[in-house]
Amino acid sequence: MAITAIRGGTAITDIDDLKAHLASLLRLEHVGLMLGAGASCSAGGQTMQSLWNTFVTDYPNSATWLVRFHFVPPPAIAPDGPLRLIPNVEELVDTLEIALSEWTRANNENLLALRTARADIFRAVVRAAILDPSWWSSPSGALNDAGKLQNHRTILQKLVAARQPGQGAPWVFTTNYDLAIEWAAESIDLQVINGFLGIHSRRFSPQSFDLGFRNVQARGEARFGIYNIYLAKLHGSLTWQECEDELFEVPAPYASSVLNNFIQIPAATDFGFMVMPRAAKYMQTVGFALGELLRRFSEFLARPQTCLILNGYGFGDAHINRLLRSALLNPTLQLVVYFPGFNGDVTGTGLPAGVKQLLALKNPRVTIVGGDKEAFLDKLAEHLPDPVIYDEDQHRLKELLKPRNAPPAIPGGL
Repeated sequence: MAITAIRGGTAITDIDDLKAHLASLLRLEHVGLMLGAGASCSAGGQTMQSLWNTFVTDYPNSATWLVRFHFVPPPAIAPDGPLRLIPNVEELVDTLEIALSEWTRANNENLLALRTARADIFRAVVRAAILDPSWWSSPSGALNDAGKLQNHRTILQKLVAARQPGQGAPWVFTTNYDLAIEWAAESIDLQVINGFLGIHSRRFSPQSFDLGFRNVQARGEARFGIYNIYLAKLHGSLTWQECEDELFEVPAPYASSVLNNFIQIPAATDFGFMVMPRAAKYMQTVGFALGELLRRFSEFLARPQTCLILNGYGFGDAHINRLLRSALLNPTLQLVVYFPGFNGDVTGTGLPAGVKQLLALKNPRVTIVGGDKEAFLDKLAEHLPDPVIYDEDQHRLKELLKPRNAPPAIPGGL
């Protein structure tokens, strides 16, 4: 079966070659997954383009106000189509935060309109990140959902099952605010270490990333197995709340009522949950948490024998793009990028600058998979290898499981 992919400067045209390459990469010492907004579409989420289009449609007054005060250019609210310019929503929020601080100091007469426009952008983000409202109304969350999170479950199971004896748990990095990874992992009884510790009061404690889970009932080589993943939400989460100079994670059912009130009450301008990388926040508690998560991301990329697989990421975050480019100085790092917009043309005019820069390197440690729907999350789930015990590992297991001090065999038997 043909596929649109390239490794370094060499095209990969056979799907079996790609699968074999992925299978070899999952055996590296460190394995990670990086998910952007596009990876949540199958679970009910939206891409950044869809999110902006929703904002312009649902909150036209705020969209027009942003153009009037030059926060976005006029093409950003042009009729829906190719002429509409999609701004970077997080950079826009950052600009609004700076303006909010200054306008509050000066008691600007447009302060309320600014707060409303910012809140309407947040509402569009929250609507997209909720995924399925029914998952928020019960403590079981998405436990019984059989469809929307299946791709996430499959990928997590394959990543965990590919870990060999002595290797650590896989990392998942995401710029999304939704709970897709948490719910998918919980539905398959996989522990999630996300930087928060506690049961009823889950407080951000980054040292938790240095811990792991094992089966205390197992002995010898049977102790081999991974029971957790590490999750770093680089831009925050819908269920994070700042309280008394501490950052807490709250249960989804509790957060649900707050989020719904914020969405349904037009006069509400802030709601206390979710963290976006805003300039005004970096001097507070949240800045420490986001900085710690980015540090963990950078440290992961610098580890020897590391593979990072990206899916749904649009290369719109300059700080993450810089980390990815500089990480290639690690001579043992392997990057695999699933990017639907790549059609095999390395000079494609519609490609983001970040993708063009990776293609221009022609680095054999960089693999880019494209082909529109052939690079969606379901295809990644399909391409990753099924769990197996490799021949040499199976032989080693047999040797280690042999009874110790067994009596010598009697020649010729009895």
